[in-house]
Formats: sequence, C-alpha cells, structure tokens
Amino acid sequence: MASTENLLRIQKYLADMGVCSRRAAEAHIREGSITVNGKTAQIGEKIEPGVDVVVFEGQKVRHRKQSQVVFALNKPKGYICSNDDPHNDRTVFDLVPRDYQSLRLFCAGRLDKDSEGLVILTNDGDLANQLMHPSSVVVKRYHVSLKQPFPKKHVPKLIKGIQFEGERMKVETATLLGSQSKDASKEIDVSMHHGKKREIRNLFTVLGYDVKRLKRYQIGSFSIKGMPKGVGMILQKNEIRKLFKQDPVQ
Repeated sequence: MASTENLLRIQKYLADMGVCSRRAAEAHIREGSITVNGKTAQIGEKIEPGVDVVVFEGQKVRHRKQSQVVFALNKPKGYICSNDDPHNDRTVFDLVPRDYQSLRLFCAGRLDKDSEGLVILTNDGDLANQLMHPSSVVVKRYHVSLKQPFPKKHVPKLIKGIQFEGERMKVETATLLGSQSKDASKEIDVSMHHGKKREIRNLFTVLGYDVKRLKRYQIGSFSIKGMPKGVGMILQKNEIRKLFKQDPVQ
C-alpha cells in the first residue's frame, strides 16, 4: 500500500507533469481520453506518481521531476496559441528557444491569431490555472486600434458591457489615447481580469467599430515594453510574482 502522502489527484499529477491544466484535465477525463493502469480515469481519482501507469490520448505520461518553466513571449500577428492545429502551420511554440522546445509547454491564456502581444507559456499547470481562473483577478491590459474614432461618450458602454450570444461582454477600464483623445480617438487602452474568446473584438464590433489592431502588453504588473515581436524570455521568480501583482490603471 502506498502512503497517502505520496498520492496525488490525477488532475494535479497531469498539471505537474506539464500535460495540461487541472481544468483541462477534468475535461479530458470526462471525454475518457485518460486511463490509469488500463482503466478509464475518474475525476478526483488518486494515483501514486512513478508507480501507476497514466496514459493520455494513447501515450504514456512520462513521470519525471521537472523544474518550473515560465516563458513570456511577444506574440506576432499570424501565430496561433495551440500545440497542434492541422489548419495552421505557425504556432507560438515555434518561437520558443530550441533548448526549451523539448518541454511540454502550454498557453496560460490565449490570444487569437489576429492579435499580438504578451502570451505566457509554461509547464506548470497550477500556475496556468491561477493565471486563467477568474477568481484570481489577474488584470490584463490591451492597446486597441480602431478603424473609426471611438467617442468618449461611449466609453461607459464598454465598462457596463453588452449581451452577445447569451453572455455579457465588458472591460474593467477604458481610456482614450492620443492627441485627439479629448472627444474621440482610434486608440484605446482597456483592461480586464476575465476574457472570453475574442471578447474585446466582439465588444467593439457589436458597438459598430472595427478593430484594426489588438495588442496585450501587460499581465499584472509585468509588461513586454521593449521586447521585440517574436522574442521572449524565461521569467525568474520575481518576474513571475509580477504576473499576479495588481497594477490598477491610473
């Protein structure tokens, strides 16, 4: 019998091994794509790392002690945040330094193909879950460039939000930028601590404005200012802490 101290819930084990986040693991378990010792895994099931055989989508999960890797990337437009997509041949993982490409990294919060800016790649499922879960209230800041000037009087609509396909879309703050920002501007700084798929784009589109460029430049108090497109860096502990530090928009 294994000591209970050595047992881990299957979701945490998969996160620790860098397979996926705990939330994603639950989804895979429900789909039946994970087995333990030849039997379909159950949510909350406990396993003994290094002893029990865990198989994910037909491949044995290799048990190994690994160091935490957190990589901040300035994603260019045209790259997708996916490990594997048969319809796109350019992914953010192509931009990871060669020394780290053998690790199983995944995105802790995605940007769509047409957007650019700060993306966090990591092998730490717990950290990824903390960055993505709404309860963590991790603030993300974006620079939005529009094709049409956005009137200052409509800023409250961005913050109050609108209903779209059964969900409320909104931002936490919105500030007009540039020399023409007194009454209207094509450049807007917005922040949010949630984020559904293409939420910012859809929000402006429903209000009648076309997004020309969308860039996420900051998470928490960590900014990619000065980081060239397509380039990234391994974050040290103090920089990782910045991701969770509140940095209110002034």
